[in-house]
Amino acid sequence: MKFCKTYQEYMQGQKKKQPGVGFKKLKKILKKCRREDFHDVRTCPDHCTVCDGSFFPALLDEMSAVVGFFHKRAQTLLELHLASGLRKYMFWVQGKRRGGHGALIEEGKDLVTYALINAIAIRKILKKYDKIHYSTQGQAFKSQAQSMHIGLLQSPWLFELMAFHINLRETKTKSRKAPALFEGCSLKINDEKPSLACELFDSVKLDIDLTCSICLDTVFYPVALTCGHIFCYMCACLAASVTIVDGLKSAEPKEKCPLCREARVFEGAVHLEELNMLLSRNCREYWEQRLQTERVERVRQAKQHWESQCRAFIGP
Repeated sequence: MKFCKTYQEYMQGQKKKQPGVGFKKLKKILKKCRREDFHDVRTCPDHCTVCDGSFFPALLDEMSAVVGFFHKRAQTLLELHLASGLRKYMFWVQGKRRGGHGALIEEGKDLVTYALINAIAIRKILKKYDKIHYSTQGQAFKSQAQSMHIGLLQSPWLFELMAFHINLRETKTKSRKAPALFEGCSLKINDEKPSLACELFDSVKLDIDLTCSICLDTVFYPVALTCGHIFCYMCACLAASVTIVDGLKSAEPKEKCPLCREARVFEGAVHLEELNMLLSRNCREYWEQRLQTERVERVRQAKQHWESQCRAFIGP
């Protein structure tokens, strides 16, 4: 079965209408572009009215709608699972109305599947564009969208949902059979190096390395920057030139991601609570050792912070 048909059947099978990629519409735009008599050369012209005026703007709008919908649903679901106190009770009441614990598991699966199948759709339509135009502009557009944080496979909420799915799957709650598209997520540990893995049909595999590129250890209290790269919280604070007391939101806009060198990525960093729970449960010995090590550093930074605050208040 061709992917276009599979994708349409998946989107039509959803209970509620969801934003998606207009696969047929975009392919029609490309067919129109193919009929135009300006592809004698092996590259798309600098000013292609079809591509510049229709294809990329339409795809960008659809990608923005898909990512926005996914982020909103994922945040709501994770807040429901991680809430505490009165907030947890209120969410629990809402959750009971929505079907309880089993419904949470299914919603988590559905959201991961939604993100991955739409990421495949975007990838395939851009490959189609490059094939028709004998160019790499489709891949360049993909990179541009990622720099605008309009990406699904780099989304911290996707990482959190994958960890969420694994955390809940390990309970004894029974759930209905997963969709045929979804092969499930798993935490893999090779040579003491963990990674998040997820497989979808069409031989697509997503593998997320959980090694911090600063300390070269498994991420501890992980945070994802807005560029999508994951670090230990303390390592991220070090890279942002802030203390753990002040936090990443106090980072200067000029500070850059240690990997991709993109600026303004610290303020919107996401604390990956589900991933933190998953790693602490599966890497117990490492977690205990790291707790002991970081406790000393946290106390030292907190002491320095309050001493500086006292000096500023009392004066020299």
